[in-house]
Formats: sequence, C-alpha cells, structure tokens
Amino acid sequence: MKKVFGIFAIALVGGIVALGINKLTTKNGGSNSFDDMQKRNTKFASMYESPAGVGFDFVKVSESSTPTVVHIKSHFGEEKSSITKKKQQQMPMDPFEFFKGNPFEDMPRGPGIATGSGVIITQDGYIVTNNHVIDNATKIEVTLNDRRTYQAELIGTDKTTDLALLKIDEKSLMFMAFGNSDEAKVGNWVVAVGNPMNLTSTVTAGIISAKGRSIDLLRREDNLYAIENFIQTDAAINPGNSGGALVNTAGQLVGINTAIASQTGSYTGYGFAIPVNLVKKVMDDLLKFGKVQRGVLGVAIQEITSEIAEKEGLKALTGVLVQEVTPDGSAAKAGVKKGDVIDKINGIAVNSVSGLQEEIGKHRPGEKINITINRKGEIKELSTTLKGIDGKETTSMADKTETNTIQGATFSTLTKAEKEKLGIKNGIKVTNAGNGPFKGKVQVGFVITKIDKEPIYSIQNLRTLLEEADGAILIEGKNADGTDNVIGLKISND
Repeated sequence: MKKVFGIFAIALVGGIVALGINKLTTKNGGSNSFDDMQKRNTKFASMYESPAGVGFDFVKVSESSTPTVVHIKSHFGEEKSSITKKKQQQMPMDPFEFFKGNPFEDMPRGPGIATGSGVIITQDGYIVTNNHVIDNATKIEVTLNDRRTYQAELIGTDKTTDLALLKIDEKSLMFMAFGNSDEAKVGNWVVAVGNPMNLTSTVTAGIISAKGRSIDLLRREDNLYAIENFIQTDAAINPGNSGGALVNTAGQLVGINTAIASQTGSYTGYGFAIPVNLVKKVMDDLLKFGKVQRGVLGVAIQEITSEIAEKEGLKALTGVLVQEVTPDGSAAKAGVKKGDVIDKINGIAVNSVSGLQEEIGKHRPGEKINITINRKGEIKELSTTLKGIDGKETTSMADKTETNTIQGATFSTLTKAEKEKLGIKNGIKVTNAGNGPFKGKVQVGFVITKIDKEPIYSIQNLRTLLEEADGAILIEGKNADGTDNVIGLKISND
C-alpha cells in the first residue's frame, strides 16, 4: 500500500485504464435525477447570491451552507473495532483513517465508532458522504445542524469514487444546491463546511489551489476502476471533515471533501474534494439503478512529457498518449490505435489521465461519445458507443434481493411512519422467511428489534450478527399487528 503521508509530492499517474461511470441525468434522467428534484423544491435550497460587483460575504455563505451539512457517526461493533485497531497497528498510515474520527490520543472516541460529515442534497433527506465514512457500518447515525438525530438508511455505495448515498426519513429539509465543478477555476474562493475532530458546524475558507489532481489514493488495494480528478484546496480540512461540503461563493456545492495529505494527518495546506459533477452522476446512478454504471473506453493511456514526446515524435505536449487498445473494446470499435494521442472527448480538451477519466465518466454504457485524436499530425474525429465492464452496451439494475437476503430470509428497512405505528425506534422487517432457519418461525411483516439483547438498526447490522452467530439466538421484535414477540432460532454458519 502506498503512503501519501510525508512531505507532500504528487505526480499525475499514467499507464492506467481509462474508463467511466455514467452520464449526468440532468438531460435524460427524468424523475430520478437529483438535479430535477432540487429544481422542484427550490424553496428549500440553501444558497447565497452575492450582489454584482460587491464580492461576497463569508457570513452569508456560512449561514446558508451550515444547515445543510450533517454530522455522521458510524457504528461498527466491538469485535470489528478491535480487529480494525489491530490492523491499524500493523499497517502504514492511511489518509482515510484520519477522517474516521480523531487520530490523536488526547482526544479519544468510543469503541467501534467513526465520525465524519455529509451533505443534504434533497428536501426529503437524501445525503451524500464518503464511502470510507460509513463502509461496513452496522448503524449510521445522522445529526442535523439543529441537533435532530436520525438513523440513516444506506441506499448505495461506490468505492471507486469513494462516495455513498444515505437517506433519512424526514421532509422539508434545507439542502445544498449543486454548483458546476467544471466552471470552478483555480484561484476561486471556496468554503469547506464539516465536523472536524467532532467539532460540529465548522467553516473554513480558502481558494481552489488546483484541479484534476490524481494522488493515487483510490487506486490502492487493486481498485482498478477508480476515478480520481480531485479539486485541491487550501481551505483547512481536518479529521471529520470527510464527506463535508466544498462550497463556492454562491453557496453552491462544488465538491465533497475527501482526503488530506500531511505528515500528521491534520491540516497542512493540501485538501482534496471530489468534483460535484462526478458526485451527481454517481448519486443519480445509485438512486436509479442501485449501483453505479461503468462505461469503459478500453484504452491504457499515459500523460505526455517532454521525454515521451521526443521518443514518440510528438510535436505537442497536449492530450494523452494511447499505449494499448483493448480488442473489441469501445475505443477499438471507433478506430483508435496504439500511438494515437487523444486530444478531446466530446469537444472537451483532455490533457491528463484524470481529465480523460472524468470526461469518460460522464457517460453510461450504451451512450455514444466523440473522440478527437491526433495520429502522426493528422486530426481525426471518431465516434463510438461505450461498453460496460461486462462488455455489454446496456445498463443493469442492482440485485436488491441478494443484497437484502440473509440466511435465506429477505429483509427491508422501516419507514418513519412504520416505526411510529409500532412505537419503536429501530428494527428491520421480514419480507420473506425463505427456506432457512426463519421458515415457520417468523411471519412476513415481523420486525426484529433485538438479537441477543443487541439492538438492530440496519440490514448490515443484522447481517453481521447473524453471520457471527453459531447456535441458539434469541430474537425480540414486533408482529405486524404491533404485539410483542420473542423467538428462539438456531443459526449455523458452518
């Protein structure tokens, strides 16, 4: 595993596969587009437009953005916590770990708890955060700026962009309006909003220091399909800021704060945020399909340096050099060849690996793109239809049944109304008893609230306990009619 801690030095990464995720649904995503949902509920949008020619007001931007940023507390359980601590002692420093709560000994945190931030993006409670903030959590607790607390449902995650979509059961929430990260420029003022070191509603200011940064962070652990095109900022970002908002002077979301690079794990001037245009794509896919749609160009590419230009006989240092072309891939179908220089995707110039990745990442499998290449001085315009990782030119839905099936039974989360009707604060509903140990023991609609006195908050929480069980367990819960029920089950994980 590579370390990004130490004296900061970043080189853009070459020789990787250029691929994409999915296209923005603002044009054709219909009701499942977060852009559309924001436009339908503009009265709840939190944003600040500065008077022309006056500059902008840090106070107004802070006031408009802080109500939309939440504090996230992820629970992992005692056993997982001890395993995690043991791994942390054996492994090099991980920049993500500094966002999972406080790393300093004089500021302890509870066992098996990680903390971070999130941003409300719709009035009915959809929240975007980083995947590493909630990864493998058995319970996700969200606290609003006004101290209201909710148990969040995990809608979906994408490790390759380090993003996750949560949902809380509430209405009429203030949300942060989307900006346009493509229009953000180096030198623009920005504000970072989050909960560093468990200090809620903290605002720091700085500028965009660079765009298109690739720091080889998400590609660790063989994460081949990772997309890195970070916005770099000198706004102070510290442990706990992860998943929080990078905000422009209009009070609009331009990025999700994700990582830092420093010797100590605290602020030294280098923070990185995922561009909001990429965030929107991923969130729309998680909402509509349950998983991110991967569009693959099918080339290995390299950034052009003076040495490479001289070796390859190139007259310019612009574009990216094609090192290999995948047979039968999208690029091959378009006529792209080894040694070509890709200058543009759909008319947008690409001069780095990360820049090409983001442009391809704006499209789903089955969508057509135009590619401008330079082949030995001759400019060619090519077009192709993107394929997915599976080689197909079609999108696909996530298998929700498999995701929510444990020990042969199928489960679902509860709505706020269902909890209120049953008079409970937590629980998971049985939707199909299946043919496993639950068959004949529980009825459809039964709500599991505890297993061996341990409260159940999420399907992941339930899965963890059932996978660890070996022998008899005691299940407490509510029947569909609201009556209490206690059931004994024998679980085998042999």
